[in-house]
Amino acid sequence: MPREKGRSVIATNRKARHNFAILETFETGIVLQGTEVKALRQGKASLVDAFATVEDGEIWLHALHIAEYGQGSWTNHPVRRKRKLLLHRQEIDQLIGKMQDGNLTLVPLDMHFTDGYAKVELALARGKQAHDKRRDIAERTAKREVEREIGRRVKGM
Repeated sequence: MPREKGRSVIATNRKARHNFAILETFETGIVLQGTEVKALRQGKASLVDAFATVEDGEIWLHALHIAEYGQGSWTNHPVRRKRKLLLHRQEIDQLIGKMQDGNLTLVPLDMHFTDGYAKVELALARGKQAHDKRRDIAERTAKREVEREIGRRVKGM
């Protein structure tokens, strides 16, 4: 059987870009158990409350919800357990250095399969405050109105 090609998205964290200012992104591997992979292939994952931490020089993903596999039995995995993320040592050291500098956190943006391997897109992010969120919404609205007006002028309205 040929290996899968391309990228297929399993789950996205839609609130992450609203609540955080994304500074840098990393594509990481993730250590999974057998039934977790089968559940992911069915699209049964949620990144809503997920976050990553650094523990003993390793990056761990917490609160990722992967539902139980329907055809699994006693071999099913725990639904919410901490899972190890796979990065090169240089990337881990770089992340640790940047996190120590400021008020930064690691947030998963999405989970996907790349050429058959489960991957997590991890972001180094800074939390937004309420006024930052309002400013972003105002900028988005203004940009939308400008594009709408340009469209009207092109059509001759």
